[in-house]
Amino acid sequence: MTKSLVSISDLGKEEILALLDRAREFEQQPNQRLLDGKVVATLFFEPSTRTRLSFETAVNRLGGRVIGFSDAKTSSQSKGETLKDTIMMVSNYADLIVMRHYLEGAARYASEISPVPIINAGDGANQHPSQTMLDLYSIYKTQGRLNDLTITMVGDLKYGRTVHSLLEAMQYFNPTFNFVACDELQMPAQYKRFCDEHGIKYHETTAFDEAIINETDILYMTRVQRERFSDLMEYERVKSLYTLRASMLDGSKDNLRVLHPLPRITEIDQDVDDSPKAYYFQQAQNGLYARQAIICRALGIKE
Repeated sequence: MTKSLVSISDLGKEEILALLDRAREFEQQPNQRLLDGKVVATLFFEPSTRTRLSFETAVNRLGGRVIGFSDAKTSSQSKGETLKDTIMMVSNYADLIVMRHYLEGAARYASEISPVPIINAGDGANQHPSQTMLDLYSIYKTQGRLNDLTITMVGDLKYGRTVHSLLEAMQYFNPTFNFVACDELQMPAQYKRFCDEHGIKYHETTAFDEAIINETDILYMTRVQRERFSDLMEYERVKSLYTLRASMLDGSKDNLRVLHPLPRITEIDQDVDDSPKAYYFQQAQNGLYARQAIICRALGIKE
């Protein structure tokens, strides 16, 4: 049975855990010919490096073929073709479509009209479920568990789709969240309501200091996304408000790990890279295994 993945809320707890198990299997043996004869289309209407390359590598290591584009200007969209027509056309050629789009809800719409499964590789400031699965896998690998962790999210919590998706996924695992952001980039009300409705503990603050770091298990840094701002002056004012430096980790827990969906700009100082608590590059590598698991789920491939 084929299944689209548009939002992390499409997955229940058991399915999340099954995908994490599958990711672990792919980490042990990433090269398998499970997609022999399959074609996967990657449609990236918005710039991406890590996500696109990660998906394409996942397909290649599983023996499939990749078609698609990484710049909408090179597609018929530049001639005015509708998203519906693009999806319907590409579905003639591919068994699966991986899509990133700048409009919230575009992936859900595509999944409703497409005859082949859709994997959402990010839609606006909304959802990024494959990133969430690699985040969960990274958390599980570094902590040995998903339950009862304190997760501090720092930076752009308003537009950061990765933190929105991770928050929703953690509903099953009794987390405590710290939301660290300036007034302009606070976690949106709908996600705080989600926490309230699901009994998730959270604290909001504008202060990023050692006190909050020292109680943290997972420190999830995010960049302030210039592309989400219509006012460049506002972006310049808030882009460097929160920067993690190596010295700020001196009193932190041994098990603390620093995650970041990348790319980073100024929010993690280069000196953090040498810390054993820096995990963001390994986190990106974990994306390969998580996405292999997601692709196989989408295509109904069990073995």
